[in-house]
Amino acid sequence: MSSEEIRALMSAAPNDRLTWNTPLSEEHAARLVAACAPAPGARIVDLGSGWGELLMRLVESAPGSTGDGVETDPEAVARGRALAGRRGLAERVRFHEVPAAEWPEKDYDLAVSIGASHAWPGGTTEALAALRATVRPGGRVLFGEGFWEREPDAAALAGLGAEPGDFGSLLDLIRQAEAAGLRPLQVTAADRREWDLFESDANIGRGERWALAHPGHPLHDGVVAAVDERRTGYYGGYRGTFGLAYLVLSA
Repeated sequence: MSSEEIRALMSAAPNDRLTWNTPLSEEHAARLVAACAPAPGARIVDLGSGWGELLMRLVESAPGSTGDGVETDPEAVARGRALAGRRGLAERVRFHEVPAAEWPEKDYDLAVSIGASHAWPGGTTEALAALRATVRPGGRVLFGEGFWEREPDAAALAGLGAEPGDFGSLLDLIRQAEAAGLRPLQVTAADRREWDLFESDANIGRGERWALAHPGHPLHDGVVAAVDERRTGYYGGYRGTFGLAYLVLSA
């Protein structure tokens, strides 16, 4: 039994109970949509969209607007298309199974990318530059990225599998956006409750629910061990140290 098999099994467990694959509440999401303020008829793209819940909310907020969801996970794309169809958005929100860094279209009014900077070889810096190039002058960008809320200790780094230099402070992230030619209009961060619910429903919870439903599976004990390791890594490590910021930016 390999750790790769266990990780693949846990990540493939059903995630239909998740509204979005990021620590985010309904109230916080509504504030992001309001801050992005897409105009009627706006063109919107979400690079690394997952199943596109936030993209659909943005499109729904602006009459006549359209959205492109760019995502490589075929299951997320399928879920997004099904959701768009059920909400009457199939003609306005299209999903494309393409790597975010390879999406060629430009001149959008709003570009979104949350937790997907790894899609660009240069990480955060390259992602911000790509988003700036994707929107028209005067357009907006919604960028979600990790940061250190405080100096990480060994337990936090081990829990995330990260190095100290993988992230900077929130101010460092804001300065990176400014260096890319993007001015912050609103900066918020996921709070502790959003993180706790996300970990309980997603990373930890998916594996736990799978193990409960498959007691006799050959990978059961390995999944339980992986869940316990993740739980220790979060509650005993990066909880309160690693943050997720949402930057609404003007180009």
